Amino acid sequence: RGEGYCKRQVLTWKNQYERAANMEIPAVKQLSDWLIDNLPANDNEQKLTHGDFRLDNIIFHPREARVLAVIDWELSTVGNPIADVAYFTAPYLWPSGLQLLSTQTSDVGLQNVEGIPAPEDLISIYCRCRDIQTSLSNWNFFLALAFLKMAGIVQGIYARFLLGNSSAEDAYRFAEMVEPLAENGLQLAKRAVAAAPDPVNTSGELFSQSIKGKKILQQVKHFMKQHVFPAEQEVIEYYAKYESSQLRWKKPMIIDKLKEMAKAEGLWNLFLPAISGLSQTDYALIAEETGKCFFAPEIFNCQAPDTGNMEVLHLYGTEEQKKKWLEPLLKGEFKSCFCMTEPDVASSDATNMECSIQRDGDSYIVNGKKWWSSGAGNPDCKVAIVMGKTGTNSLSKYRQHSMILVPLETPGMKIIRPLKVFGYDDAPHGGHFEVHFEQVRVPASNIILGEGRGFEIAQGRLGPGRIHHCMRTIGLAEYALQIMCDRAAKRKTFGKKLYEHEVVAHWIAECRIAIEQARLLTLSAAKTIDTVGSAAAKKQIAIIKVVAPRMACKVVDYALQVCGAAGFSQDFPLAFMFAQVRSLRIADGPDEVHLSAITKMELMDQAKKLAAKM
Repeated sequence: RGEGYCKRQVLTWKNQYERAANMEIPAVKQLSDWLIDNLPANDNEQKLTHGDFRLDNIIFHPREARVLAVIDWELSTVGNPIADVAYFTAPYLWPSGLQLLSTQTSDVGLQNVEGIPAPEDLISIYCRCRDIQTSLSNWNFFLALAFLKMAGIVQGIYARFLLGNSSAEDAYRFAEMVEPLAENGLQLAKRAVAAAPDPVNTSGELFSQSIKGKKILQQVKHFMKQHVFPAEQEVIEYYAKYESSQLRWKKPMIIDKLKEMAKAEGLWNLFLPAISGLSQTDYALIAEETGKCFFAPEIFNCQAPDTGNMEVLHLYGTEEQKKKWLEPLLKGEFKSCFCMTEPDVASSDATNMECSIQRDGDSYIVNGKKWWSSGAGNPDCKVAIVMGKTGTNSLSKYRQHSMILVPLETPGMKIIRPLKVFGYDDAPHGGHFEVHFEQVRVPASNIILGEGRGFEIAQGRLGPGRIHHCMRTIGLAEYALQIMCDRAAKRKTFGKKLYEHEVVAHWIAECRIAIEQARLLTLSAAKTIDTVGSAAAKKQIAIIKVVAPRMACKVVDYALQVCGAAGFSQDFPLAFMFAQVRSLRIADGPDEVHLSAITKMELMDQAKKLAAKM
């Protein structure tokens, strides 16, 4: 309808109120007069505007952090979309004590609901997505307009009640809302600063955190400094003492003590957005922090493979499966393992898996061999998620495999032997075991999501999990670089400090560059998952899976070189670090598989661009 959207909106809602009014409310007239007198100077914005943009009109994906649809477009028009943002944020500024519904008051408003961002976060995200400045001009005008609009709406509802046309039993209460809404709009209109709240991202960060994310990151850093790092030597001594004993599979008492402390502080299950209220970007930086100590993720119940298994059950599990397995895992009552890789086939091509899961009445029977089943040696491990073949070769190769829950106590499930990584059995993390399944019978209800859905689940599991892996790896690399710099500053060779040798100085610089590159790529992947979901982030996830382990291998290798013979001994953690990060170039798929996938996706993207030009 052309220019003048703001003026039209003020007149529309002013007239609607006046037509429905049953008594004079001075605040409404004062608010509408103020709006007319303070129309934006450039009232010429002509973009699609929803007109009723609120949470009630948004349909979210049931398992991913993305919007499927925005509904109820009856009030849509061409105008200034900032009006939609102001209307959406109005509940944050709801008049104190004013009851909106019989079950909702401003005392338990949006600020206290997990998963709903703070208004500063919301505005920051909006401005970033629109590529506009975060200082929204005429912000107080649009907030005041939103409250005039709501005053007009509730007056209309009350007018229909008086005529006997309202279906709501308590519609008479809307009469009490008009004046507080108008008065609140007036207060917002006359605020001295005509701008949006200060955005979260004020320091030039490329990937800003939410307010809650920043707060929890600082809590985690403090907890690590005060409790985790001081306990590190005690934990190392425990595993050194029981290196040749079965007690190495148990945990030192300090671990359980730290876990209880973390849980008491609310630093628990931070990896799962539905519980923590954190985005993948928020948690990525927390994962980096926990990567600086080998047992830290477990302290916060954020350790692999349990995180991936919990994500699977949260996203795809039945209510029965969640109650029996997910809830205890979230509470930290027991652990789990994941059985996918097989010794008799090249498991880098996961379609080669031969372990069979065959239906037999109201049960499934599992037969096959698995190895590198991480966490299976933990005495608290109670259940395995097993991937195997349920379909015939007549089906698509990606529809032949399924995932099923197998309790470790099930007859026929045999823990064969621990596998070592460069001589380390990884006992602190429950080890990596060869596991055999011989006529293992489990209830048919243990199948996850249904037959043939294994690869679908695997992709959902590995997306966020790879973000966690990569950021923990970056934390490990930061620790290795710290060790390298400390050694280079203390040791002398040929009359000068190690860092004064140009080659060592260059190694330090190259490590810093590599770490920063890997972090930015990983945060970019996390942000993509936050905004468009794991499926749309496949290329970014594949990229970081190659970049992060390669970077860490390089950093740890340079640190070993600077530390000399001592670096290879038990006096330094570098040898264990190298074993960890080198294995990551195979775990979750070898580099070469990811490189091939990146190439395929890149060629498809380039072909789309070429087709669009043609």
